[in-house]
Amino acid sequence: MTIRVMLVDDQALLRTGFRMVLAAQPDMEVVAEAGDGVQALEVLRSTQVDVILMDVRMPHLDGVEATRRICEDGRKDDAPKVLILTTFDLDEYAFSALKAGASGFMLKDVPPDELLAAIRAVHSGDAVVAPSTTRRLLDRFTPMLPATGAEQARPQLERLTDREREVLLLVAQGLSNGEIAARLVLSEATVKTHVGRILTKLSLRDRVQAVVLAYETGLVRAGGGPGA
Repeated sequence: MTIRVMLVDDQALLRTGFRMVLAAQPDMEVVAEAGDGVQALEVLRSTQVDVILMDVRMPHLDGVEATRRICEDGRKDDAPKVLILTTFDLDEYAFSALKAGASGFMLKDVPPDELLAAIRAVHSGDAVVAPSTTRRLLDRFTPMLPATGAEQARPQLERLTDREREVLLLVAQGLSNGEIAARLVLSEATVKTHVGRILTKLSLRDRVQAVVLAYETGLVRAGGGPGA
């Protein structure tokens, strides 16, 4: 299956570089480009896209708001996944984009093989940034989150079993499925099943949004430790 990719960046030269890298892949095709968020939304009305490489700092409509609008229908099977490209490792725009529904973020100077692996991961529904990197980002920008008391968090988290809650806590602390399996003495396949059920019960797109929710509800506090 060919992965249909859209490039959204106000720098034409950068789009050209990404296009050359992707064009060399037998399983990828650049089907659309846009120079800002407004153009991206217009193109998406008539073009089927699987994965969007989205810049954040663009004129007219930035990548954060564009991502938010694209991901409003994110639970549809054919909705594109958004991979944010940032210039700086810990970027408040990247944080906002994760909250808006992006599946992850990468640096613009990422090695080609890592970019290709990320696109394939996004397309398959997996996490596209290292959990520890997502946690670092959240640790830095947790003060931007609205305060939520335990009574507000409980209705969402009470949908989970004790084991699922335990798995979510470890996901939010930056552990991979393999590391969670070792910690809880489970098979990796069982952990993957738990993660899938967590996403379904909490109506989340992917693992990244699960981490964000764990911080928002206070299940995890800045620094990656358990919340109150």
